[in-house]
Amino acid sequence: MDDSEGAHADARRAERPATSTPEDDERQSGRRDIVVPMRLYKTITVFSTLIATLCILAGFILLDAATLQVSVLRRLFVSGALAVGLPVDQELLSVLLGIAGLSLMALGAGVFVLSSRFRTAGMGNAQEDSSE
Repeated sequence: MDDSEGAHADARRAERPATSTPEDDERQSGRRDIVVPMRLYKTITVFSTLIATLCILAGFILLDAATLQVSVLRRLFVSGALAVGLPVDQELLSVLLGIAGLSLMALGAGVFVLSSRFRTAGMGNAQEDSSE
């Protein structure tokens, strides 16, 4: 970029208004809130929190089964595999249970983050309401 292009870019930046609208702030931050009716907001909040909590809890249970050789859940997996006639490699089972547990925990966190994008018409953005 030569000096004339740099001067034009500086001039365009200087022409921007000092006040910004919520849409401008939304574009700059990359956050997009979705406005929904209150009943739908409550439903989304309840079920997303329930799903996220169950995923995190199940993830910890699977991680526990992956690390403890005496876990009840691990014994159920091993006895189920042996009943079907599949040989069980303990190290592979530990890795699979660990991956499944971490994946469930990531899924729960993702559900919770996505559900935080919803708001109702009466709710404002916390950044807009600050008096700073």
